[in-house]
Amino acid sequence: MPNIKSAAKAMRSSARKRVYNERNRSSVRKEVKAIQKLISAGKKDEAAAKMKDVMKALDKAVKKNVLKKNTASRKKSRFAKAIAKIK
Repeated sequence: MPNIKSAAKAMRSSARKRVYNERNRSSVRKEVKAIQKLISAGKKDEAAAKMKDVMKALDKAVKKNVLKKNTASRKKSRFAKAIAKIK
């Protein structure tokens, strides 16, 4: 446990931020898993429709500093490429 008043405050603050970041991260994971499932099943139309939700979740995570910009860009690019590959 922290001995210093400012350290105690920092601990409370980081606990709040952790909950917030985890909520954002889990929403991204949920969307990513959903689109991966559609891509692996070969459902092109449904995956293309889901891509909008995935992009929104990734962009929000970047905006909130939960993910880095290039990570989100890489994921979006790879999903788009995978969807285009489906016949």
